[in-house]
Amino acid sequence: MNDPRRLAVETLQNILENKRFFNEIKKEEAFTAQKEQAFLNMLILTALRRLVFLQKVISAFAAKKLPDKHAFARYALILAAAEILFLETPDYAVLNSYVSLVKKQNDKYVAGFVNAVLRKIAMAKDELLSADNGIFFPESFRKLLQKDYSREQVSLIETATANEAPLDLTVKNNPEIWAEKLGGILLPNGSVRLENTGKIEKLSGYKEGCWWVQDFSASLAAMALTEPQNKNILDLCAAPGGKTAQLLAAGAQVISLDISEDRLKTLSENIRRLQLPQPRIICADALSYLENTAEIYDAVLLDAPCSATGTLRRHPEIVHIKKAADIQKMAALQKQILEKISKVIKTGGELVYCTCSIAKSEGERQIAAFLQQHAEFRIIPLSPDDFSLYPGQLPDDMFTPQGFVRTLPYHLSAQGGADSFFIAKLQKVK
Repeated sequence: MNDPRRLAVETLQNILENKRFFNEIKKEEAFTAQKEQAFLNMLILTALRRLVFLQKVISAFAAKKLPDKHAFARYALILAAAEILFLETPDYAVLNSYVSLVKKQNDKYVAGFVNAVLRKIAMAKDELLSADNGIFFPESFRKLLQKDYSREQVSLIETATANEAPLDLTVKNNPEIWAEKLGGILLPNGSVRLENTGKIEKLSGYKEGCWWVQDFSASLAAMALTEPQNKNILDLCAAPGGKTAQLLAAGAQVISLDISEDRLKTLSENIRRLQLPQPRIICADALSYLENTAEIYDAVLLDAPCSATGTLRRHPEIVHIKKAADIQKMAALQKQILEKISKVIKTGGELVYCTCSIAKSEGERQIAAFLQQHAEFRIIPLSPDDFSLYPGQLPDDMFTPQGFVRTLPYHLSAQGGADSFFIAKLQKVK
């Protein structure tokens, strides 16, 4: 079986060099076969959240930068420093393990270099930790945020992303009872929030299909639709099916469309576990479907393909692998989809557009541009009253002056924060 620390080094290199999501890699056999998955998960996520600080520390103690041919040693240094500084692994265990790995992978001279740097870090541990100011964002990602948010907002976002995100559940019935039963808290919209520990399959109510995992912010999109019962609703880009499940539970007739057969299979399995009626499933490219279909719907819920930068609390690698070009590419695709969407919505029908992106070019500015070109749509303003179904009030600053929803990581900070999400509700009036 692969050494867990070797696998951690290879995984970190894979994430940062090949711009891959950690969640994708965790599904591969090398990872699933590992007995120490919890340790690996904590180690890699800690390294990703603290990467800017760790690289600064290593640079301070390394006389030179390791060349690309010794990239394995570079990533080993990052993970070893993370263990020494943040995971409280005994220093000798860290040094022995990583120096041995580097010696096997590179050579004894590089291993000696790694050994010397790690010894210096271990000796200066207390001083280094006292100087840690919690920097999470590399400069390139910080500049992306500064285009859309104030300095204070960026600081609040950065602070809110330092810790692991909680686990949110959407419950079919009686969320108050399930919050108590599972030892969680009930959010104003009815989401049940738990500490993100253990396997969800082991939680009470999972096998019985009483609830499903869905972030608080994402759950608001389906809630924005007006009285979905008996309406014919197209869930566009639907997989893995959280919003489809919400609509089915509310009595809607749902058509779930996604481009991925595998993800639609997961959607169908999820709906079966939840003991909800199966939606009509269409496997197709959204653009192609909109161009060629003659169907008309009461409403469309478009969870548009996006940069996923709003999920940075759960996927800290995002701040290191996503660039301005990625956001521009997704914004262009969103615009193409929106240009085709009017023909499938009946007059008087609704469009709920949402993205899990923190970039306003994929949210506020995207919809503003759409409305300028499509006079047949008007905004239906959203407010806290639309979502505050249980005791407690959603923050007013989650709602823009235009009536859009814009959640940010520091919203609901007392309860554990939120993913960044954008939601606009529009009506086709002519």
